[in-house]
Amino acid sequence: MTTASIASPQLLERTPRAPLGRLLGAELRWVLRRPRTLAAFGVLALVPLGLGLLMSMMDFGAAPLQGPPVLASLLGNGMVLPLAAMGMAMPLLMPMIVSMTAADAIAGESSHGTLRGLLIAPIGRTRLVVVKAVGVAAVTALAVAVLALLGITAGVAFTGTTEFTSLSGTSLTFMEGIGRVGVAAAWVWLQMFAVAAVALALSSLTDHPLVVLAVMMGTLIVFAVLGGIGDLSWLHPVLLTTGWMSVIDVIRDPMESTALVESSVRALCYIVIGLSATIARMATKDS
Repeated sequence: MTTASIASPQLLERTPRAPLGRLLGAELRWVLRRPRTLAAFGVLALVPLGLGLLMSMMDFGAAPLQGPPVLASLLGNGMVLPLAAMGMAMPLLMPMIVSMTAADAIAGESSHGTLRGLLIAPIGRTRLVVVKAVGVAAVTALAVAVLALLGITAGVAFTGTTEFTSLSGTSLTFMEGIGRVGVAAAWVWLQMFAVAAVALALSSLTDHPLVVLAVMMGTLIVFAVLGGIGDLSWLHPVLLTTGWMSVIDVIRDPMESTALVESSVRALCYIVIGLSATIARMATKDS
């Protein structure tokens, strides 16, 4: 076979592509079996379990729990525990986990020399980014599920009740409480996937995963600081962390959706920008 025949467009067009389902399955198996992913899930599990233990201890003391409303409403209100767990993990722990996963998805493979094999394989750069994004999205979804499901279980176990009392003082049924937790979980997943999308874009620019993690966490800290400065209110609508505390609106009756919707739209914008930047960079990346 001659060099000309190898490089002919007709031959390249006939090169079979790996099925997308097979690629997704391989990516999910790889990312979900990593020890660091399993360790991250274990650390997340400590949040609802620790809150449940704290709630049980405060219950025995019959003393009011001081702190933010979402924590103050925990006493004797087991269905609020998963919401409190998600609210506590959002500022630092969850972004760190999803940023680490996104950093490993591209920069990690590049540092180990395995990304080059993927880039020259008959996969397609856009399909490769989609596969990596799905893997990160799956880890994000499972991380949120750990907080939500263990939170519900711990809340019921430590309080012995399925009551859900809103911040407005009204009582909701168990199924209504499950619905509120589901809304909060979907909203938290969207916010965290926005973080992951930006981390993926950063991951495509470097071969060092720790650089991605440091830059992403530093950026979120700066966003949080800027969001707390009232004189910079004109800047707040473009900060990803703006509205992250609105998860507490899920506990209100009726549920206030304005801040939740605004932050969801903001997260979608970050996702589109992050994934678009990743695709653009991967189109020219060669190692």
